[in-house]
Amino acid sequence: MQVFNAFYIVLDSNVIIASFASRGLCYDVFELCLSEHQIVISKALLREIARGLRKKIKLPKSLVKRIQDFLTSESEIAMAAKVPSDSCRDPGDLEILGIALVSRADVIVSGDEDLLALKEFRSIPVLSPREFWHFIQRRVRRSKGCQK
Repeated sequence: MQVFNAFYIVLDSNVIIASFASRGLCYDVFELCLSEHQIVISKALLREIARGLRKKIKLPKSLVKRIQDFLTSESEIAMAAKVPSDSCRDPGDLEILGIALVSRADVIVSGDEDLLALKEFRSIPVLSPREFWHFIQRRVRRSKGCQK
């Protein structure tokens, strides 16, 4: 039984790509987000994920297409809001921030140092996969303590 509210979560492409590369922390975070929360992505982020799956982990195009279809069916697709170019060090990260804004995300999960340096963006926490995992575990422990 889920005892805490589901979050709207923007997973950066590096987290999603890593979740398909190995069965590590990013995989666990991705699975948790799929089962208990709402992942929010954009079409541009989907394209970036597809590029990474093909180039970084050398998945065949047919498998990448199936993963894209899966992500499309299991995620909310948002059109990123325009974000001022000085919002972060890397202009390539503006898409993530724009998705978070338009979807009113509760958290951004990323392994990108430029995003993590922000710590938060307009009151939306920016957490590493490990920080997010610990954050969720603390919430679960607290909510179980409240049931007793």
